[in-house]
Amino acid sequence: MSLLPRFAGIAILCLLTMPVLHAVQWGPIQIADQEIWPGQTLRFPWGGETSFESAYLDAPVFVARGANHGPTLCITAGIHGDEINGTEIARRAFSWIDPAALSGTVIVFPMVNAAGVRTGNRYMQDRRDLNREFPGRSDGSVTAIVANSIFTLITRNCNYLIDLHTGSFSRSNYPQVRVTGRNPRALELARHFGVGIVMISDGPKGSLRREASDAGIPSLIYEAGEPSRFDLEQIAAGVRGIESLMAYLKMSEGGLQPKTPESRIYSRTTWVRVPTGSGGYFFPVAALGQVVKKGEQVGTIVDPLTDRQTNIVATENGEVLGMAAAQIVLSGYALVHLGVSHR
Repeated sequence: MSLLPRFAGIAILCLLTMPVLHAVQWGPIQIADQEIWPGQTLRFPWGGETSFESAYLDAPVFVARGANHGPTLCITAGIHGDEINGTEIARRAFSWIDPAALSGTVIVFPMVNAAGVRTGNRYMQDRRDLNREFPGRSDGSVTAIVANSIFTLITRNCNYLIDLHTGSFSRSNYPQVRVTGRNPRALELARHFGVGIVMISDGPKGSLRREASDAGIPSLIYEAGEPSRFDLEQIAAGVRGIESLMAYLKMSEGGLQPKTPESRIYSRTTWVRVPTGSGGYFFPVAALGQVVKKGEQVGTIVDPLTDRQTNIVATENGEVLGMAAAQIVLSGYALVHLGVSHR
């Protein structure tokens, strides 16, 4: 018997089984004892049990497993419990995902500090800043345990990370993306998020974005708005940014890559602060996104006991990327964040 028909039959059999093997390889993903299959979405609590201590680990998790092979994009929000813009961006972005048209996987933690989101508290129950505790420790404080749990999942599963934030302590941020300058891939992601402003910054040590970047995961932060407030325009911009990024990563079936605006990439920024001894009532004059010149007035502080007025001026030429709301301020308080050098 000739060997040719036998080899031909083997070749045909291999060709027929190749798609089956590929389908087997792109199987379910396991997250917190939950199995999510291709073409499926699932929402569940991270803690997965009912106990007194599990309340600290009750962050919700949303997972969409695409019908087709692709990268895993992770999205985190609510690391600071008072920064609620990001929680709504995460919810909306996930709710519009069709797993049948998705290539890859999207894992969303819409409220990492769930208790803080519910109570409007920036910090964790033990009064620690979760975004200074990564990668955390499994035998540390409650905050360190939560940080370690989230960070372990991200480093094991995620190819890319988007962390959603707002300004802090009654400050508002103009929509911007922050990213390390040491990872060209991450910088490309930041540009394709498409909000037009990219700030080069490694981020503080212990922050999720910094530690994930150092672990080799291209990571970025979207910063927009102020704490404890929903800003619908900036929420919509954040959702569009995620959709733009997913299209760039070819995760969206048939999704056209939107035209990416030219980004102003800031390599240096500076804060204008309250001069020593000039505390009082701060009233902003400049607006977010405004380009100002050195010496131009950006705000006023009035001493309510003496009526003394202090004009706050730009210390350098720049663009207003962040600004404090009208409020009571003391010496050294950060008032206006200026983007100074860009390319």
